[in-house]
Amino acid sequence: MVLEIRQADPSERDEVARLLDVAFREDPVSSWVFPDPEHRAAVHGRFLGVFVDVAFAEGRVERTADGSAAALWLRIPAGEPEGEDEVPAKMRAAADPDNERCELVGRLTGAVHPTAEEHEYLLMIAVEPGRQGEGLGTELMRPVLERCDRDGVPAYLEASSERSKRLYERLGFEFTGEAVRLPDGPLMWPMWRKPNG
Repeated sequence: MVLEIRQADPSERDEVARLLDVAFREDPVSSWVFPDPEHRAAVHGRFLGVFVDVAFAEGRVERTADGSAAALWLRIPAGEPEGEDEVPAKMRAAADPDNERCELVGRLTGAVHPTAEEHEYLLMIAVEPGRQGEGLGTELMRPVLERCDRDGVPAYLEASSERSKRLYERLGFEFTGEAVRLPDGPLMWPMWRKPNG
C-alpha cells in the first residue's frame, strides 16, 4: 500500500477532532469515561479535541491526504516533566467539568509514562470506522517508526483495547508489564518499542 501522508495544518483542527470522535466513540476507554451513549455523543469530540490542541501546540499531527486517518505525536524529553501536567484538567474542563473520569484517565496514564529516555509518544491514532482493518494505521505509523529506528529513538503508546494491543505488538511494541487499571473499567496497556538496528 502506498499512502500519501502529510503533516496536518492547525486549520484542520476540527476535522481531526471529528475523526478522533467517530473513531473512538465506541472505544472501551471512551465508553468508561462517558458511560451514557447520548452524553458521550454530545461531549466526546470536545474531550478529544484537547488531545488535538496539545499535538498542534507541542508535537505534530500527521494524516492521510484523504483525511481517513490521523496520528498525534509528541517528542517527549528524558526526565520527569516540570510541574504538574495540566492536560487532564483541561480535558475535564473542556468536555465535562462534573465528570472526574475525564481527568482521572489522564492522571493514571501519566503516572506510568516512562521518563528515563527521550521517545516518540503516539498520543492517539484514528482511522475512520469504515476504513479500519485496511492497514491505514500501520502505514501512517511506519514513517515515524522508521525514523525512530534510524535515529535510535524508542516509541511509546497506550493501547486502549486488546485489538489495538495486538496491532502494536506486530509493529514491535511490547507491553511494559504495568497495566493502567481504570476503576471498575477496562485496562489500558502501556507499550514501549525499542529502536531496531
